Amino acid sequence: MLPYGRQTIDDDDIAAVVDALRAPMLTGGPRVDQFEAALATATGSTHALACASGTAALHLAYAALGIGPGDEIITTPITFSATAAAAYYVGATVRIADVDPRTGNLDPGSIEALITPRTRAIVPVHLAGMPVELDAILAIARAHGLRVIEDACHALGATSGGHPIGSDAHGTDAVVYSFHPVKHVTTGEGGAVVVRTAEHAARVRRLRGHGIERLPQIAPWYYEVRELGWNYRLDDLACALGTSQLGKLDRFVARRRELAARYRQALASDDGIACPEDAPDRTSSYHLFAVAIDFERFATTRAQVMTALADLGVGTQVHYIPLLDHPLHAARCPAELARARPGAAHYYARTLSLPMFPAMTDADVAHVVASLRTVLHGGSR
Repeated sequence: MLPYGRQTIDDDDIAAVVDALRAPMLTGGPRVDQFEAALATATGSTHALACASGTAALHLAYAALGIGPGDEIITTPITFSATAAAAYYVGATVRIADVDPRTGNLDPGSIEALITPRTRAIVPVHLAGMPVELDAILAIARAHGLRVIEDACHALGATSGGHPIGSDAHGTDAVVYSFHPVKHVTTGEGGAVVVRTAEHAARVRRLRGHGIERLPQIAPWYYEVRELGWNYRLDDLACALGTSQLGKLDRFVARRRELAARYRQALASDDGIACPEDAPDRTSSYHLFAVAIDFERFATTRAQVMTALADLGVGTQVHYIPLLDHPLHAARCPAELARARPGAAHYYARTLSLPMFPAMTDADVAHVVASLRTVLHGGSR
């Protein structure tokens, strides 16, 4: 089975983890600092802080920026549950905008009507690795005094306006990443928070370590628990793997872009199938290659297509079921149920993620395309 996504682990990655296993410190050691420094360099940021997962990164970002009970965030309906769930962790309410029906990314035009006196942040998601319209979103945020927290769990290695997603140059307040095995680089599980100020970086460090503030000026052993925090640290084994993987980020992303170009070329003449495209000022890092298929045109359903492709050895996935279709989010956001979101409805009805990971061969792409044609129209053109 060719999966929709998979890690790429080489011998040097394994060697890095073995070296970490032989080191004196398995957690809280120098490899954490090394990984954070490498990530800051890769993203063009000053303060990059590793943590236990992308979900932990979202939780830390919301908490460190002071979002809490009674506050609201605005985000997209097309995202993984954690984007909203982490806001619930800090007691905030989630308001759900709409998306561009072509990209699935947050539609800036759907944001302003949702802003209330309780709104504290806009949380755009760079879906599938394609950056959102950051300038438009930042303009809205600045006009209303709001934070912008980028959910970049799909977008390591992507660029907007010539700068990496995560760069200090963009002027957002925080950026979060995930290093799950299907992402651009992996630490096993793991994530990171990028913030812009030393004050916010210190708070993220404190919150990820139980709220502890070490005070050696009082006594060598002395520390105080200053606030409620969590054990969201990432260990040296994971960071050793992550640092090794980051050394290959450019190669991994370049291969993803090559694969995307091959998919586009192969499917260019197929009516009823639309491929994602880069925007003039933004380049995707293609965490996913999500095509839009007019299933009605082919007199079939997405479930039938996925099952038939699996029978041919091609794994696919759907990213994502809209937030309000999940019982948790429907219950947490009952007032949001009444509004139509035509962009999200259009995108969700057609999206299907095809296999995309750096170890794929050109022959793999050809197999996926041939299999898709066989399933949709018997291989005819």
